[in-house]
Formats: sequence, structure tokens, C-alpha cells
Amino acid sequence: MDDGSFGVHDYEPDPRNANILISINGELVHRDEAKVSVFESGYLLGDGIWEGLRVHQGGIAFWSEHVDRLFAGAKTIDMDIGISKDQMLARVRECLHANNMNDGVHIRLMVTRGIKKSPYQGPRFTVSAPTIVIIPEFKTPSVSKSGISLFTVHVRRTGPAEQDQKLNSHSKLNCILACIQAEKAGADEALMLDPTGFVATCNSTHFFIVRNEEVWTSPPEYCLSGITRANILNLCKKAGLDAREKRFSLFDVYSADEIFVTGTFAGLTAVRSVDGRAIENVNGPVTEKLRGMYSELVKQNKVPL
Repeated sequence: MDDGSFGVHDYEPDPRNANILISINGELVHRDEAKVSVFESGYLLGDGIWEGLRVHQGGIAFWSEHVDRLFAGAKTIDMDIGISKDQMLARVRECLHANNMNDGVHIRLMVTRGIKKSPYQGPRFTVSAPTIVIIPEFKTPSVSKSGISLFTVHVRRTGPAEQDQKLNSHSKLNCILACIQAEKAGADEALMLDPTGFVATCNSTHFFIVRNEEVWTSPPEYCLSGITRANILNLCKKAGLDAREKRFSLFDVYSADEIFVTGTFAGLTAVRSVDGRAIENVNGPVTEKLRGMYSELVKQNKVPL
């Protein structure tokens, strides 16, 4: 990274994480003993779906939106999770209570197709129910206040004909390759383009620019149906800001007044540079306004533990 700052998923070390209990199919086990079979579909093929969740002041933020997306993803890949949404919530709560967690926690909730009788793609080779893993960790983002740097990579976001980006799947190799290229270039995160060269999104966050007090983000065809992204668009309307989902190019990015990225873990994170071009206003007035509004929204939209 070009000045020692932090990416959007870096976090402060917390010794409590050394002894967390992880839920595997409803059984709580110490993290050192948490294991799945080498014949598990997620391990063999990346065949599964997942959600990242935040626990804030005694509640899980935007639970309904996250669990709806999880179950929609399961239906898309023709996988019966095997438990209801309410049962999933009960399982997450049980894991959090066992770890005495009620604030400053990030959860990775994963559902994969289950154990195979042989390493083969076909779902008919699955011989168990889906594997449901819940990993909660105490995590405080350590993103630099000076903002993050982005690098535009050659790896493109695919369309529905290849792999629909609305599907939050375990298969993230294109995003991993983008992340690698950005890190090799000394940046914190990758900026990815769509197949025609317009801006799509980042490798793990959603991308916004501010131009003349207008907030722009790319159309949804080439990015995940981001929950934070949707919340920010709604907050822009409440704030009287002109928010647009539109196609735009790197020309618009390099000359933007402000840039920020969004995600469940860190919320809104300012961008200080893209491809070496310094952004005029880091943590500018629009970014700061929306960050404050989003913080309040999180407090109002939690399911209690």
C-alpha cells in the first residue's frame, strides 16, 4: 500500500478472537477445532452462498435484507438451505450469546451445498444436507482517515451470461485476481470495469463518485445487490442529493470532487486516489454527511439479539 494506510477490510487485533466459538450445523466448537470435510462442496467447488453481518449495540444490522438475499441466492443455485429464516436467526443468536457478543462484531454466515460422495460438480453427488457455518469475530475497522487508494485492474466484472453478479457466491476468483493485481500495484482495493470499459464496482465494495453535488454509482447489472449501496442511495434522496445509477468512465472518476466506497463491514470509506490521481476532497462534505446519516440508520435498523 502506497502510504501505509489500510484497506476496507483491515481491522484492529482483538485477543478475544483467539477463543471464539464457531457454529457448524448448529454445533458450537472452538475455532481451533472448527473443521469441514475435504469432500465439502464449498471446499471442492466454491459451491455456496454467504453473507457478511454487523452486530451493533445489541442488534444485527439490516438482518431482514441480508437473510432475504441469502435465501434468494440459495434459490438461484437450486439449494434448499434446510432451515427457515427464523431458525437461521435463532442459530446466529445462539452463537453470539455463547460468545458474549453484543457490539463491534462481524459475522461471516456461509451456506454450502454439503458433502459430496466424490469430487464432482453435479449436485446429485451431494450426500448430506447443506453445511451452515457462522463465524463471529470482534472486529473494529482500521481504515485510515486519509482514505484508501484504488487501482483500475484489467479483470472485468462479468454479466448475467457468465455469472450473475447479484449472486453472492463463494466463487470469487475474478474478484481475488482483481485484488491481487491492485495489491501488486500498491493500492488498497481494485476498481473493476464492466465488459465495455465503463466503471462497475470494486473487488469487495461498491463505488460512488460525487460530481457537482451529484452522487453517481454504476447500474446494478455488474455489481452485487449491495445492502449498504441501496441504503446510501435512499439516504441521498432523504438528504436532497441527486443520486444517479448511471454508466460513467474513468474520465468522470479522475475528475470527481469526492469518491467513497461502501460495504457492510466499514460502512462508508473515503477514497484519496485512483490510479495515482489524487481526489480533490477526501472525506468531503457529501461523504461526511452520508456517513453520519448511515450511522444513524444502522442504529434504527437492527434485529435485537
